[in-house]
Amino acid sequence: MKPSPFEYHAPADLDEALDVLARVGPDGGKVLAGGQSLIPLLNMRLAAPAHLVDVNRVAGLDTVEAGPGGVRVGALARHAVVERSLPAAAVQPLLGQALRLVAHPVIRNRGTVVGSLVHADPSAELPAVLALLGGSVRLAHRGGERDVAAAEFFTGPMESDTAPGELAVSAFFPALPPRSGTAFHEVARRHGDYAMAGVAAAVTLDEDLRVTAARVACVSVGPVPMVVDVTAACGGSPVAAGGPGPDWDAAAAAVRDRIEPEDDIHATADYRRHLTGVLAVRALRGAADGAAADGVAAARAAGEGER
Repeated sequence: MKPSPFEYHAPADLDEALDVLARVGPDGGKVLAGGQSLIPLLNMRLAAPAHLVDVNRVAGLDTVEAGPGGVRVGALARHAVVERSLPAAAVQPLLGQALRLVAHPVIRNRGTVVGSLVHADPSAELPAVLALLGGSVRLAHRGGERDVAAAEFFTGPMESDTAPGELAVSAFFPALPPRSGTAFHEVARRHGDYAMAGVAAAVTLDEDLRVTAARVACVSVGPVPMVVDVTAACGGSPVAAGGPGPDWDAAAAAVRDRIEPEDDIHATADYRRHLTGVLAVRALRGAADGAAADGVAAARAAGEGER
């Protein structure tokens, strides 16, 4: 299989890249970064752009910056680089938890985090992570840039708010408050396949280790990542070893009521709905355990500091 003919562009800097994108028009250009989704689409002629804009030579787009507020990932930062970044993991562990589930190592060595977000596949892990955390994507155009929140960025299956002439230059994944934990669980037919269903969870506790916030983001069960706040079902409940703990089953029921799975050749909608509920319990419980461990460690550190 071979792609349709196209004109190849290899801009040397960001200004040149934006000039090319502005010049080729709304339907004429595709951006090549990692290419792990785009190249197969080109080869199968599911996409036939007149221009291919390769941004791999643009300096300054491969950064991974971790700070107290969160992690900013540049457009050319590869999955594997972000997955292995210890500073990123310390600030936002959900990134690493999700990236370990993305395809195979050879794909992660080349594919990019921002490229996965722009591709906007509702079965992919990273859009769910960005949506759950309330992150954003920074879009640059000739003359300026804008930040688009995840809630507005994903507009439909394989559709994002990226406008003609714009280039996604980075994505921001916010940090969570103290005493927070995260987890990501999914089930796929084969290792590395897109998940039949997947759930990312984030849980935050108060000083008494009671749930103050609990949210999940679900993949493969709707046209965009489905974010569900389940705090009403489990808020105020203590998370402690050996105790009854929060009502995760009630939280899972709330998730099943909100999602919109469909039948396909891999699974029925009913099976996906059931599976998502099971994964929601696992993810929420794992996130809560992580939050409790963080809270205990923080309390111990505070106690030692007072001595």
